[in-house]
Formats: sequence, C-alpha cells, structure tokens
Amino acid sequence: MRAAVVNQFKQKLEVKNVDIPTPGQGEVLIKMEACGVCHTDLHAAHGDWPVKPKLPVIPGHEGVGLVDKVGDGVTSLKIGDRVGIPWLFKACGECEYCLAGQETLCMDQLNGGYSADGAFAEYCVAPADYVARIPDGVDPIEIAPILCAGVTTYKALKVSGAKPGDWVAIYGIGGLGHVALQYAVAMGFKVIAVDIHDEKLELAKDLGADFTVNGMKTDPVEAIKEKTGNGVQASISVAVTKVAFEQAYHSVKRGGSVVLVGLPNDSIPVPIFDTVLNGVSVKGSIVGTRKDMQEALQFAADGKVKAIVATGKLDDINEIFDRMEKGEINGRVVLEF
Repeated sequence: MRAAVVNQFKQKLEVKNVDIPTPGQGEVLIKMEACGVCHTDLHAAHGDWPVKPKLPVIPGHEGVGLVDKVGDGVTSLKIGDRVGIPWLFKACGECEYCLAGQETLCMDQLNGGYSADGAFAEYCVAPADYVARIPDGVDPIEIAPILCAGVTTYKALKVSGAKPGDWVAIYGIGGLGHVALQYAVAMGFKVIAVDIHDEKLELAKDLGADFTVNGMKTDPVEAIKEKTGNGVQASISVAVTKVAFEQAYHSVKRGGSVVLVGLPNDSIPVPIFDTVLNGVSVKGSIVGTRKDMQEALQFAADGKVKAIVATGKLDDINEIFDRMEKGEINGRVVLEF
C-alpha cells in the first residue's frame, strides 16, 4: 500500500509503498476513503511538542474508511462497516480516568498518527473498540474533519460551562474555529467570532456568528465588553498565539471560563490576582471521549455542522503542509483515496 511516512523531524514526508498491516486480536483493517489534514499532523512531522511521536510514523487521525478485515475476537464490527480513525486511538480501559469516563486523560493511551500509525495511508489497522462509528448517509470526505476538529471543539464547548443563551467567543476561525462556531450556534449560544482576517470573519457571519471582531483593527476585549455589557460567559481559544489567549482571557466576564484548545509554543501568563478575584476558570480541553465523538458526529449527520473542505491526494501532502504553515488554508484539506 502507499503511505506518507515521517522518517525524520522537519523533513518532507516520504510517500512510498509499505506492507499492508495485518489486524491482530481485537483489531480491524480499514481501507481508507478519506483523511483530514490537521495542524497536529504538521506538529508530529516537525517534532514540535515535548512528547515526540515514534519514528518512523504514518500521520493522520481524521481517517474514514470501510472495514476490510476483522481480527480475532471482534464482534462489534463487520466487513463493510464505515468507521473513523480518531486521535484517541486506544486507552487502557482500566485506570481511574478510563473508569470515570475521562479516557482522554489515560496515561497509557495511544494516539492516531502519533504514537500509532494513522490514516495517511491506503490501509490502517486500529482497535475495534476505539474506532468511531460513522453515521449512515454521510459523505466520508465531509465527515472526516469531525473526527478531530469537530469533537475537539464540541468538547471544549461542553466543558466551558456556558448555557444556551450565553455569549461565547471563538478566537480563531480556521480549521477548528469554523467548526467550533457551528457547534456553538447549534448548541444555542450567542456567538462572537474573533480573527485577524476579514475573509474568515465574513465566513463566520455566513455560519451564524452574531458579532465579529478583527483583532488587527479593533481591540477584541473592548469590542466584546461593549457588545455584551460585561464580557462573555466563555471564550474558546483555538488560535495558536499568545496574544489570542490573553485577549480570550480578558474578554471573559466574572465567573466565566477560558477553554484552551490551541497549542502555542509560547508560555501563557495567567493573571492570578484577576483569576482569583473574578472567579475565572482556565481549562484545558483535549479532543473528546468516544461518547463525545458519537454526539459530535450526530450533529454533523443531522446537518447542523459541516466542515468546509477541499480535497487533495496523498502525493500532495508536503505541498499541503507548506500551505498550512503559511496560513493559506481555509477550513480543512481532506486527502481522498
């Protein structure tokens, strides 16, 4: 099979022929139809984070495909079922976090396209218990980004503590942010979109934003407080800059929360005095559980959330990464097999 492989950090991926993997106990072999290209895949290829991926590695954790073979002991899936390869590739199932429904915090988890080979390939092997069940009647290319961008932002909104009718700000209307905005609208929030590109703010308006702010032209904190009276109940920071986090923090009203999703390389200062006196919560949110995934996929299957996608081929991956680094991608690029 053909696959895109990271052999060394900060070098171009090698698209080459490798052996088709064989499913083991409890695993399935999936023939890939599509795979979204996430910024995390670029971080994996560059080795940007403190915990490095194993090398060589095949990236990809927004993969959708059809079960081609089932390993011994698999009873929940059959050949022909459509499933997804998520970031939460596998967890131990036995630790305090797994038992408490917080499996994304499991210390022994594997992550798709990072610590386990992912879906930038014609075939992928994955644990049957952790693949996502794709709802019937959806387009594999359109649903692929929901496996990361969708479930990640949906979970961030869930843990924000905001209720229907509350003001929520989304910082960064890119691959994650444009999906986050749609979930926020579908969940009944009043939504403010913040970005530094007018074309992305126009997109935000089309997707249902109640108010938009260009952070290069206007102070978002002042604009948000003027619009809402005292700030938003929650701000979701999917942007990867220190400035965006600081603005997201200061746009929250007393008793509100800042949810961090984007992963900038800078350290983020938290104003302790203001945090304590104003009762502000600062939360980190990492993807979602299998239940969160089920819910996030259903929003998309019901037509309430739809990622903006452009398609590419496996051979295009290095060019796609170059465009991603330059910020030239709106929405998501999805590899089509």
